[in-house]
This record gives sequence, C-alpha cells and structure tokens, in this order.
Amino acid sequence: MSKKRKYWVGAHTRHRLLYHLVWIPKYRKRVLRGKIAIRLKELLMQCVEVNRWEIEELGIQEDHVHVLIQLKPNISVSKVVQYLKGGSSRVIRAEYPELEEFLWGDSFWADGYFAESVGAVHEDAVRHYIQNQNSSMPEA
Repeated sequence: MSKKRKYWVGAHTRHRLLYHLVWIPKYRKRVLRGKIAIRLKELLMQCVEVNRWEIEELGIQEDHVHVLIQLKPNISVSKVVQYLKGGSSRVIRAEYPELEEFLWGDSFWADGYFAESVGAVHEDAVRHYIQNQNSSMPEA
C-alpha cells in the first residue's frame, strides 16, 4: 500500500482518482476477524492486482471494511465495489461454510456501500481556485 501521492498517466490523461469505500457484512455481524479477515485482505489485494488498481489504505474492522483505492477513469465506482464485494463473498462463503448459520442467503455482504471521492486539496480550496481564475479579467 502506497503512502505517497502518485498520478497515473494514460494516453492523453494524468489522473489521481482516489475513493474511500466502506461496506459491511450482512446484518453487520462481527465476523471480520482472525482467518476470515486475513483471507478477505488476500482476496481484495488479488482483485486489485488483477484489475491494476491500487489500495492506498485498507482497514478491516470486525463489522466493516474501509478501503482507500486509486482507480482508472474508465471504470465506475459501482463496478469496482461489485468486483470487490462479489468476488470476496463467493470465496468466503465457500471456504467458511460455518458462516451460513447466521448469514443465510447468497451474499456475505449487506446491500449497498458508502463511497466518497478523496483529494489532496479540500473542496473549498478548489472552489476558490476556480472562482478566482479570471479575477483579473473584466466581466462580459
């Protein structure tokens, strides 16, 4: 997991698209510990590696997951969450059948997620910068 600010370069782009994602196990059960937490981290890292994204920070709590992830501009956040949650759900449910006792149904994860874009500069600073770009030009 990288700690420095890194811009990715495409054919005609330079970008740094960071997102803070949070999701929870079904019924917010406190099951993300021990072997399950270790396996979940492995699965998330595999998914990121295969898709050539980058996890900047990862926090696995007993009842939720926090990810700070850098993505490319050609993929939607909802698709990324689908890959992360869907792939890990299938594997964890197959490898830990004892979870079925209190996580019945097809999914390991609860529906939905939290997502927020993250930048090195606060929104107010960007607004101020944009608003003052033409401050020396007379209004039309």
